[in-house]
Amino acid sequence: MHVILLGPPGAGKGTQANLIEQEYRLPHISTGDLLRAAVAERTEPGMRAKAFMDRGELVPDQLVVGLLEGRIRGADCRTGFLLDGFPRTVAQADILEGMLARQQRRIDHVISLEVDREELVRRLSGRRTCSVCGAVYHITLDPPAAPDTCNRCHGRLVQRADDNEETVRARLRVYEEATAPLHDYYRARGLLRAIDGTGTVDRVMERVRAALGRPS
Repeated sequence: MHVILLGPPGAGKGTQANLIEQEYRLPHISTGDLLRAAVAERTEPGMRAKAFMDRGELVPDQLVVGLLEGRIRGADCRTGFLLDGFPRTVAQADILEGMLARQQRRIDHVISLEVDREELVRRLSGRRTCSVCGAVYHITLDPPAAPDTCNRCHGRLVQRADDNEETVRARLRVYEEATAPLHDYYRARGLLRAIDGTGTVDRVMERVRAALGRPS
């Protein structure tokens, strides 16, 4: 099964992706993780991508595609994958379709998590990340036991540059303008499954199961 997971920043894609990966035994490929790894390793593509990410802008296609194609060709992706964070535009969707066609594959389902914009701003601007191990918290929804301190490794919690409110709103505007047309693109192909992304993690996952079918 080949699945795309869509949704704006803060919609809970990472959480749902991890659950889908476990239940459906699909490798979870996050372009965000691929990009952050490239930034952390200070590769040339990573440094170019960082400049766009810090401004809340989309990373250019050519930077993302090079990382993604190599990952999709991995041995663990032969029978399927869960793609998170790509495509973000119709142009990228066309690139992905062509890439998969060359490998005699196709997308089976496109899950779109739907969440109100103000709820997304609240979620993202309150997010804090451990500067040591990368664990993520929220100052009201999932606070650490001690202020500004990671429960796991006791590292210092920081607000990522792309999580301040001004940048969050810019990211959401970019997402809406660039990614909304994907709904029409995949709806026309009969692949779009719109899912209410509010409520508990378990409730959202139950809606995802209803869309994908129970794992075999």
